[in-house]
Amino acid sequence: MKVVVTGGNGFVGSHIVDVLLEKGYTVHCLVRQTSDLRWLENKPVTLVEGSIYDTNSLQIAFKDAEYIIHVAGLTAARNEEEFMKGNKTGTENVLRAALLYQSTIKKFVHISSMAAVGPATSLQQPLDESTPFHPITPYGASKHAAEVVVHTAMSKLPITVVRPPAVYGERDSAILSFFQTVNKHLAPLIGFTDKWVSLIHVRDLAIGTVQAMESDNTTGKTYFISSEEFYNWNQISQLTAKVLGKKCITLKIPHGVVMSLAYISEFFGRFSSKPPVFNYEKGKDIIQEYWICSVGNAKKDFNYRQTISLEQGIRQTTDWYKANKWL
Repeated sequence: MKVVVTGGNGFVGSHIVDVLLEKGYTVHCLVRQTSDLRWLENKPVTLVEGSIYDTNSLQIAFKDAEYIIHVAGLTAARNEEEFMKGNKTGTENVLRAALLYQSTIKKFVHISSMAAVGPATSLQQPLDESTPFHPITPYGASKHAAEVVVHTAMSKLPITVVRPPAVYGERDSAILSFFQTVNKHLAPLIGFTDKWVSLIHVRDLAIGTVQAMESDNTTGKTYFISSEEFYNWNQISQLTAKVLGKKCITLKIPHGVVMSLAYISEFFGRFSSKPPVFNYEKGKDIIQEYWICSVGNAKKDFNYRQTISLEQGIRQTTDWYKANKWL
C-alpha cells in the first residue's frame, strides 16, 4: 500500500518513514530540490521532487496513494506571515491536491502541534481534545489555522489530526543545545517554579501516528500523542546528567532574563540567512508552567501506549548524539 509522506526527510517525518517501512508499506516522500536527504539515504523510498507550494508536484506525488501523512511545515520563521504560509497555506495546497484522489485515499493524517491549542492551566487539568484553542505564539496560531483548514475537508476525506507535544530523540537538532549544556555540567531551569511538560520520544510519536493512520476509529477525530507521564525540567535535567555521567550545577534563569535573551537572539537573527530557533515567541513558550496533555482518547481509540521511558529515551538520544559526534 502506497503512503506519501510530506516532510519525510525531516526529524519527525524520517522516523515515521522508518516505521512505515518496517510495517511493509510502499513509501513515497515529497522532497524539495534543496532538501537534506541524509535521513533517507539507503532506504527503499521513492522520492518525488516538489514542494507543498507546487500543486503539480503534489498531484504527481499523491497519484495512487492510499494514505497521506502531512508532516511538512515551519517550526521557525521570522514572523506570523511566514508561519501562516508554511503551515496554513501549505496545508491548503496539500489538501486541495489530496481531494483530487478522494475516492482512493483511505486516510489523510495531519501532524499538528500542542502549540495549536496553547498551554494547560494546571497540573490537574492537562489539555485534552475538548480544550478550546488559545494559542499564545504565531507558530501556535498558524498550526491552529491549519487545523481549521483540515476540518473543512473532513466531510470529503477520511482525516485524522495528530497533536504532538515537545518531541526529542535521534536526529533532532532543535533540543541538542540542552544536552550540550548538561554535558558541560550545567542544568538550566527556567524561573523559580516547576515547569511541567508532556514530552515524547520521536519513535513513540512515529508508532502512534501510524497506529492512528491504520485505525478505523480515528476518522474525523483529533488526538494528542504524547508521554503518559508529565515531567518537570529538574527531573529531565537530573536524568540527563545521570545518563551522561555528569555532576551538574543547577542554574535558575529568571523569566525576565529568558525574555531578554530571546529578544536579543531574535534581533541578531534578522541578519542571518535562517530565522533563529530561539526568539521572543519561543521565550514566551518556555516560561509557561504547564505544557501538558492527556492521551486518554488515543489509548481508548487505537490502544496507543508510551513504550519508551524518559530515561531510556534520553539514553538512546545521547548515545546517538555521541555516535554521530554531535555531543
